[in-house]
Amino acid sequence: MNQYEAIKEKIKVIRMLRILKKTYTYEDLSKITGLPITVLNRYVRGKVLPSIERAKELEEKLKPYLNLEEEVKRRLKFDSFGFFDTMSVLSDTNLLALIAEEVALKYLRTGVSKVLTAATDGIPLAVQIANELGIDVVYAKKKKEVGIEKFYEVNYVPSASGSITTLYLPMWAIKRGERVLIVDDVVRSGETQRALVELCHQADATLVGMFFLISVGDVIDKLQEEYNIPVDALVKL
Repeated sequence: MNQYEAIKEKIKVIRMLRILKKTYTYEDLSKITGLPITVLNRYVRGKVLPSIERAKELEEKLKPYLNLEEEVKRRLKFDSFGFFDTMSVLSDTNLLALIAEEVALKYLRTGVSKVLTAATDGIPLAVQIANELGIDVVYAKKKKEVGIEKFYEVNYVPSASGSITTLYLPMWAIKRGERVLIVDDVVRSGETQRALVELCHQADATLVGMFFLISVGDVIDKLQEEYNIPVDALVKL
């Protein structure tokens, strides 16, 4: 393990502690880890980092208490109509970083060179995943940006909207032959994601997979069958 990997391992444990601290007291965490409250407090506050040996020990002790899928489910806020709010998930950079690490492990050996998402809610997760993969992230918008002359663009009709939506992606954002991973926070009907696929096709890029924080219904199965690529979601509703 090189120095960079060692630091990442230490920071990962700090992230785990910070997430668990939202539902567990320091007394609880002390019982789980066997460490004094004062030491845990310094870790959570970022005052010190654990040694690599302690970081590995802590990760093993904390794993049973932190299930990423269940953590996301727990934070979703549903209204009386069944719609849900993901802000408490997308605003937690520690949680997104841990999710991104798991996603990145799956795609590290695929030669992926770009992460693509649609503005705006997909951006936080896409940025974290791109960071873990060490590649750039680009995103399609519903408006043309001033100062950009050439765009790829695609029209589609969002489910039940009754109106046409257009996504624009600067032509420089994805180059011919690049291998692209599509990332988004939620997939419901799949129209937006199909529009992103079309942008990839226009750029003559290769799609290596799709990842969503949350999927509703059987849409990811349909997308996987349609495009014959890996399509995954952390939480399925």
